[in-house]
Amino acid sequence: MDKIAALPTTRQWIDDRVGLEPLRELARKKEVPIYRHTVWYYLGGMTLFLFSVQVVTGILLLLYYKPSAAEAFESVQFISAEVSFGWLVRSVHSWSANLMVATLFTHLLSVFLLKAYRPPRELTWVTGMILFFVVLGFGFSGYLLPWNSLAFFATKVGTDIAGAIPVVGPDLMRFLRGGDDVSGATLTRFYGFHVAVLPAITTLLVVAHLFLVQRHGMSVSPAWEKRPLRRMKFVPSFIMRDAVGWLIALGILAALAAMMPWELGTKADPFSSAPVGIKPEWFFMFMFQTLKMLPAHVLWMEGETFGVVAFGLVGLFFLFAPFLDRRTARGLRSPVFTIIGVVAILYIVVLTVLGYMN
Repeated sequence: MDKIAALPTTRQWIDDRVGLEPLRELARKKEVPIYRHTVWYYLGGMTLFLFSVQVVTGILLLLYYKPSAAEAFESVQFISAEVSFGWLVRSVHSWSANLMVATLFTHLLSVFLLKAYRPPRELTWVTGMILFFVVLGFGFSGYLLPWNSLAFFATKVGTDIAGAIPVVGPDLMRFLRGGDDVSGATLTRFYGFHVAVLPAITTLLVVAHLFLVQRHGMSVSPAWEKRPLRRMKFVPSFIMRDAVGWLIALGILAALAAMMPWELGTKADPFSSAPVGIKPEWFFMFMFQTLKMLPAHVLWMEGETFGVVAFGLVGLFFLFAPFLDRRTARGLRSPVFTIIGVVAILYIVVLTVLGYMN
């Protein structure tokens, strides 16, 4: 009697159809340098983890949210008051959004100061910077969705600032608002950006960014590049340390959500006056404070227009920093770019503090 062929294991069955051997080979070979600045490597994974929390909690919120001016506020009220653990999910979503901006911002600053954008990692930096701009778009669009008074008037101020951009400003403002004023059309449009357009762009950018990180490996600071360094395996050593950080972040999120639930405020009323001392989210505060401090006219431009143009140019400078920093590209020290990074950090911190003090 012929022998019956042994059934393949689950691992073999999947491997035959998907081809897992290249991934296993990658896991065996990938190593992470161990030195003074290794701690900064964990920020990328932390940002990705917080983004995953955003996706999961966002999907749960979408099950009950209604994107219309007549029902948005009430649907969020229902989520917070009636849905089991709805208040917790909403608070975790909001707090994780803020922590994600903070970790991504810190990650980019560490990459900039350690000159990790030098060749051949220019495109890795560019995709990371574009991801940062998209994340700010998430923050701006998601802020309006509860349709409360504070978010309504903050969105009005934010779109007014967009309208100050030379040439394209007025058209851009109408595009964002879906009309001449902030209305239900604005809410529907921001909802589309927040749950469809921006997530699609983010998915493509994350895939491209991770591919480039894998393609070129983890950068070592120029001062340590030629020294012999110890290394640890990415799997399981680095990934286990990364997972510990994720668990700590999850604990912090749970504590913040439980002890400081995200407030809803009052429903937006387009005919009421703006709340006193209205302020944007903290990650826009330094820009908001700068625009407040500018005089009515700077050179031949209105103060607000000058500020918007200046921030746009600064954003472009950081986006293309790998191509502008030619000394680092040639393997030389680049103290000017280091000073620019430190000044940028100090400026953001000081202006943010001033914004909350005023």
